[in-house]
Amino acid sequence: MVEAYLSQMGEIPDFLEKYLSLPNIKRLKKIGYFCGMDFASSAIYDFPTYFSRFDHSLSVALLTYRFTKRKQDTLAALFHDISTPCFSHVIDYMNGDFEKQESTEKLTPMMLKKDDELQRFLKEDNLVVEDIIDFKKFPIVDNNRPKLCADRIDGIIASAIFWTKKLSIEEMSSMIEDIQIYQNEDQEEELGFLSSSIAQKVIALNQIIDEYCHSSSDNYMMMLLAKITKQMIQANQISYEDLYSYQEEALFEKIETYAEENNNIKQDLLQFKTCQKQEIPVTQLKKVKIRNIRPLVQGIRYGN
Repeated sequence: MVEAYLSQMGEIPDFLEKYLSLPNIKRLKKIGYFCGMDFASSAIYDFPTYFSRFDHSLSVALLTYRFTKRKQDTLAALFHDISTPCFSHVIDYMNGDFEKQESTEKLTPMMLKKDDELQRFLKEDNLVVEDIIDFKKFPIVDNNRPKLCADRIDGIIASAIFWTKKLSIEEMSSMIEDIQIYQNEDQEEELGFLSSSIAQKVIALNQIIDEYCHSSSDNYMMMLLAKITKQMIQANQISYEDLYSYQEEALFEKIETYAEENNNIKQDLLQFKTCQKQEIPVTQLKKVKIRNIRPLVQGIRYGN
């Protein structure tokens, strides 16, 4: 299913292949896109398959290359999530960063600059690491809401297929085919759509995802795993830095093992793994990111 998903974004260009072998990139294969909720109660989350941060990063890179054909933009896209820790945005929640959910990105420059093999690969492509560190300077890769970009488009489509299940791979194909590159009102390149019907569909899918992300169920489960992770750090069972080196499955196994001797974690972990929807208390976190979008349709900003 993931292979079919990635195939919709286009073929992997030859120059990109060598970067996919880098340990920092391969680590993302064991970091789930859905913030550790692969380990949560199946009554709350029921993912049809595993979708990783590697899959997302490659997808964003392929989408970027499809429209720009530029190595620099494509590599910035590939490495944009390189500093994602285990449990992803759960760690932003643990850090109190509910709104921007960017607190874990601060390690990106260090991780890229310390990678000698990456720098050798970049030299072969007539680039240096400073060319790709700041992915936010590439508007096709990332830009401010309500604009669209490759990262945002992939996030919507992946969430709609693998989480909310409101989109099929076949429907995804027609969306990708409808995307064009335009110049927006700020004289930036921006991804948009040819047809208003596709734009409306993407807006509707995004609204459903936003509702899921603001639901009591998601808020409660994200905070519960954040609490468990913080307890593990406070108990000196893991360090904060370990979140960037562990594979998620290994970290979760470590939590399960330690829970046998720590009753507080044991109770929280049992709730995380087995709770039912009717058991979820009303949980509304302040300032959780609002996922608003207003895409371009034939170069014109859609809606009011």
